[in-house]
Amino acid sequence: MDEGGARIRRRVRVRRRSRPSLGSVCAAPTAAELEPGDEEEEGEEKETVVGSRREKPVEVEPAQNNDSEEDMFGDYDSFAGNSFLAQVDDLEQQYMQVPQLRKHASDLTIEDLCSGSIKHNKLSITTVGNFTESKVDEHTKNQSRHKDVFIEPEPDLLYDVPSSQVLYFENLQKSSNDLGDQSTKEKDWNSSSHKTGNEELPQNSTEHHQQIDDPCSKVGTSSEENRRKSLKEHLKSAMTGNAKAQTPVFSRTKQLKETLLSEEINVAKKAIESSSDDLGPFYSLPSKVRDLYVQFKGIEKLYEWQHTCLTLNSVQERKNLIYSLPTSGGKTLVAEILMLQELLCRRRDVLMILPYVAIVQEKISALSSFGIELGFFVEEYAGSKGKFPPIKRREKKSLYIATIEKGNSLVNSLIETGRISSLGLVVVDELHMIGEGSRGAILEMTLAKVLYTSKTTQIIGMSATLNNVEDLQKFLQAEYYTSQFRPVELKEYLKINDAIYEVDSKAENGMTFSRLLNCQYSNTLKKMDPDHLVALATEVIPNYSCLVFCPTKKNCENVAEMICRFLSKQYLKHREKEKHEVIKNLKNISSGNLCPILKRTIPFGVAYHHSGLTSDERKLLEEAYSTGVLCLFTCTSTLAAGVNLPARRVILRAPYVAKEFLKRNQYKQMIGRAGRAGIDSIGESILILQEKDKQQVLELISRPLENCYSHLVQEFTKGIQTLFLSLIGLKIATNLDDIYHFMCGTFFGVQQKILLQEKSLWDITIESLRYLTEKGLLQKDTIDKPKEEIQYSFHITKLGRASFKGTIDLAYCDILYRDLKKGLEGLVLESLLHLIYLTTPYDMASHCDPDWMIYFRQFSQLSPAEQNVAALLGVSENFIGKKASGQPIKKELEEFWVYRALLVELTKKLTYCVKAELIPLMEVTGVLEGRAKQLYNAGYKSLTHLANANPEVLIRTIDHLSRSQAKQMVSSAKMLLHEKAEALQEEVEELLRLPSDFPSIAASSEKA
Repeated sequence: MDEGGARIRRRVRVRRRSRPSLGSVCAAPTAAELEPGDEEEEGEEKETVVGSRREKPVEVEPAQNNDSEEDMFGDYDSFAGNSFLAQVDDLEQQYMQVPQLRKHASDLTIEDLCSGSIKHNKLSITTVGNFTESKVDEHTKNQSRHKDVFIEPEPDLLYDVPSSQVLYFENLQKSSNDLGDQSTKEKDWNSSSHKTGNEELPQNSTEHHQQIDDPCSKVGTSSEENRRKSLKEHLKSAMTGNAKAQTPVFSRTKQLKETLLSEEINVAKKAIESSSDDLGPFYSLPSKVRDLYVQFKGIEKLYEWQHTCLTLNSVQERKNLIYSLPTSGGKTLVAEILMLQELLCRRRDVLMILPYVAIVQEKISALSSFGIELGFFVEEYAGSKGKFPPIKRREKKSLYIATIEKGNSLVNSLIETGRISSLGLVVVDELHMIGEGSRGAILEMTLAKVLYTSKTTQIIGMSATLNNVEDLQKFLQAEYYTSQFRPVELKEYLKINDAIYEVDSKAENGMTFSRLLNCQYSNTLKKMDPDHLVALATEVIPNYSCLVFCPTKKNCENVAEMICRFLSKQYLKHREKEKHEVIKNLKNISSGNLCPILKRTIPFGVAYHHSGLTSDERKLLEEAYSTGVLCLFTCTSTLAAGVNLPARRVILRAPYVAKEFLKRNQYKQMIGRAGRAGIDSIGESILILQEKDKQQVLELISRPLENCYSHLVQEFTKGIQTLFLSLIGLKIATNLDDIYHFMCGTFFGVQQKILLQEKSLWDITIESLRYLTEKGLLQKDTIDKPKEEIQYSFHITKLGRASFKGTIDLAYCDILYRDLKKGLEGLVLESLLHLIYLTTPYDMASHCDPDWMIYFRQFSQLSPAEQNVAALLGVSENFIGKKASGQPIKKELEEFWVYRALLVELTKKLTYCVKAELIPLMEVTGVLEGRAKQLYNAGYKSLTHLANANPEVLIRTIDHLSRSQAKQMVSSAKMLLHEKAEALQEEVEELLRLPSDFPSIAASSEKA
């Protein structure tokens, strides 16, 4: 019997995961304090008595976090066996029998648990995430039917019970304090070892258990037995219910990672706030940021200049900064790190201003994954996207990525709502655009308002082509950093006839002979390609990429078609399947109407790229070029300042942009696309020129970059007048002195001595205010001063407020008002034609040159309701040529509320041009019409579906979807879903918040 009991003791195991016990937190005793029997037990444990089989000891491994799903019932595989319920029965019995002796035994229990924990580790019984399972032979099973292995109650055993049942036991203990049996008190608790269910029991304990195994050992009354029976039934019922219910699985690994990230962010905050030179794991950011750059962008180490720039004293002190480097030098990475510092460590919002919609969308795609991982929102303000004012977040901060125009509106809305101080950082890419027409004037206004209204907002400006930096420094009150670093060497060449010259600043005439172009052209090819574009391109494609810049859009299309006409059939076989897929996708997004030129050129890996493409077509072609499916783009100069599409060789078809000769800034941006970091070892640019342009080109390559000059006054209605209207409307400056003081701090104010020859800044200020007052956009108020001086202040009218909030060109605002007023008299809603007329921008009329015969045929096909619209607008068959159009309007004018209600759906339809059910999917970055249809047909019909999708499943479900695209779509959907959830939460809190003007009890009593 003793031998059988020992065998049971050595072999019976309850299969479970290891949990930390009370003993594990106790201090480990010294070797002298260990019991002498420990070593013997260790020897016995290593050899298991199952025939001749030996069980190898399990090696102790470091504790690992288990990220898998938890077992249904805590640490146990089932409740059907006699392992868990037996423990429950015994545990309940102990609680009912001996509540009085628990205090007496507690000291011994803790002491034995400590030693038990040491044995537990020493014998390598189990580790976290590893399970040890021993089979019980038939003889042992038969014995277990007749004999109970008695396990003493102890704190660790209670820990093993599922947490949902602990409270039940505690209540049960309180109710059974008076039901303990007197015979139980006489038991010798000191002889019990108090070991856990996974450890061996001493021999004397086993003998004691065998002696009390007969029926007379059962204690308690029939009521106690009923209670025990009801407990079993209750547990079974509760656990069965829990099994059926779907409970969320919380990943321990994920929780630990989030905790670690939170701790690192707190450390980073302290590092930023301190004056120490120690910048923490990754430039005052958590080490996770460094890991994400490796994971998402493959960036393992920063360039030397990037490290220098990030550790500048001016950057650490949060001073404004302008930095300038050649294209492809890695300027954006520095800005991203500074933005992450602001978002994560200083907990303030960030605005990033980019020149074009395409670049905004590219940046949204790149940073959405960072937002999901690091816990901030990435919001797009481009095209029709963006909310004014932006949603005020409760905890997470927002990164606003905006075009120049949307950035201006965003800053206006933040000033109006008194939230401009929440904007910690403004980053401006392509800062040189401040000197380019009306868009430059808008950028200048935005930065001037930020400087004037928020002294705590930092401004970072970057560009590859800056010359008069001193003026910009003075305007932005900024430090300046520059470097000539370029990760890939760039070689500049000029081609005159068959000769190619290398640009050399040390040479007498600025260039040295390099080589003769060796190509064998037929007479036909010489006539078609006198500039040898085919020969220059085939030196690099299809294995490397090539960009050919052309003066006009039409020239882009012609050159692409000409090159393909003379390429060999071998180019058709290069990635043939992927190119057919590109053509198929282009057909899908354009309803089967594919441009015939693209249909002919794409099979050769060639395409044109200019503003004539739709945004969806442009995205598809850019993606194909980035992945190497397309190897040559013929493009206009806008691509140079657009998305990041570098090439091994850049060819400039001619030194012209349209009919104007090339500027130094434009030239530097175009050739800057040559050389791809990490892919190419060298980049080449070749400018093709004729003999007549030789002298101008030599001056072009040798002269300095052009200066930036303010266009604030030059763009009269879109510049200074719009600025004054917004200053008064936002109450930044409302009187003449304040407005003049503001103007002195603008970029124009810095350059007024250079730009103003006849009039002074004061005269221009007075003249502009008078013009706005005469147009009914401002009203003048008189203020009497004590010294008998009269000073005027201004306030904005409703029409003026609607004009500046709607960003309407002030040259057209009165015309627009009349058209909208007239539209209210007889708005035709049987079709969308009337609304489309009212929402078409006025300045499009100057660019419109219709074919009047086609116009006449279309007019004659209008329905009676649409012809009624034409009659209301004064468009008749006798006067088809009348051009008129309108602009969207804001709710600032209450009389036009009907337009706001009607234009919401029209805006969505015009934005996406798809069926209504696809619109939610079209909001996701990287999803075009064709992809939206695929997702919808696969069952992903909403943002929620897509946000919860598994990228790996998407790859298998959706045809021709890459892993990176799938991850990007899921990240974007999650971000949009989080934004909408946060907005709803804000709305709920706003509804439940006590109004600020709520009458108090004191106020009520005073009135009484």
